[in-house]
Amino acid sequence: MPRQSLWRTIGLFFLLMGPGMITSNVDNDAGGITTYSLAGAEFGLKLVWSLIPIMIALIVIQEMCARMGVVTGKGLSDLIREKFGARVTFYLMIGMFLTNMGNAISNFAGVAAGMEIFGVEKFVSVPLSAFLVWWMVVKGTYKSVEKGFLVACVFYLSYIITGVLVKPDWSHVFEQLLHPQLRFQSSEITMLIGLVGTTIAPWMQFYLQASIVEKGIKIEDYKYARFDVIIGSIIVHIVAFFIILACAETLFKNGIHVETAKDAALSLKPLAGKYCTYLFAFGLVNASLFAASILPLSTTYLICEGLGWEVGIDKKFIEAPQFYGIYSLMIFLGAGVILYPEIPLIPIMYFSQVINGMVLPFVLIFILLLINDKKLMMNYTNGPIFNFIAWATALLMIGFTLIFLFLSI
Repeated sequence: MPRQSLWRTIGLFFLLMGPGMITSNVDNDAGGITTYSLAGAEFGLKLVWSLIPIMIALIVIQEMCARMGVVTGKGLSDLIREKFGARVTFYLMIGMFLTNMGNAISNFAGVAAGMEIFGVEKFVSVPLSAFLVWWMVVKGTYKSVEKGFLVACVFYLSYIITGVLVKPDWSHVFEQLLHPQLRFQSSEITMLIGLVGTTIAPWMQFYLQASIVEKGIKIEDYKYARFDVIIGSIIVHIVAFFIILACAETLFKNGIHVETAKDAALSLKPLAGKYCTYLFAFGLVNASLFAASILPLSTTYLICEGLGWEVGIDKKFIEAPQFYGIYSLMIFLGAGVILYPEIPLIPIMYFSQVINGMVLPFVLIFILLLINDKKLMMNYTNGPIFNFIAWATALLMIGFTLIFLFLSI
């Protein structure tokens, strides 16, 4: 490849990157970090093998949504309404709003927990963070907001550094990674559903496709957007791996029980030093702020597309009042709930991820029916391998949910 063509290719990638990288990384939100921390602290490295098939499934699902956005120029909720009708879309919107509200609350809980480690009370950190994320989206443009989100992605390196600082036994790590273990016990099945739900959250598909459409990526440049999706999906799993690793090599080995990511950060101090604690807490605050911006946006795109209202960060408030109104409601409602005394944050943060895993198969079935519609996708429908992986993911999650419900009775 000539040097000029190489630099043009690299330049186009950096110009078109964003949706895939942002969507995948924001998946490591407060609920996600809590779930990974609990997985490492309670099960050690026993479930770390699951990150490999989850990563493959995430790449396939994200690629399908990105491809639909490029080919059709429409968001996922918009396509579901056109294909399956307003009634189905309405019930989907209700279910996703309730699920995402739990996720939004958990992210402000993450801000509160992380900042408390630095000595800042939640009555200061939560209102300030809510205003910050609201102002950035309402007053910004798509380009400026995307740049801010991409900067936030860089700070996930703090978890990789933390994982290295705990000095793991790498031979044991690779042994656990390459030799899957799973007992069909309620606790393990619940955690596995939570790991899938927090890594392939239903809201991600709506946000990714909407942001692809808003960025205006054309079919001739889709290969760069696809690469963006793949790189983002790999990075999010590297971060998840190091969170599980850090907690497994310290908390699990020392029999320390934790209930939140904050507990995990504080428990690292006597075992791995104060710098590990601060790095872990910093990552939690960054991830929570990042996700507190994106999750309400995803829900807003979903609802406004489904009802045929104007959407887009580039729109002014007066041009899209419903879009900004719903976004503002989710931000301030999520922050307000956290300020309420004695609210059970731990169940909200963890079980919101488990619910994500239970809801995922239904969203995935909609995606598969749309992506294989030749009238809609023309020559860009799925191949047999993508269909197999996506359908297998949906059926496995339905199976795990049924097993979980059976064991819980």
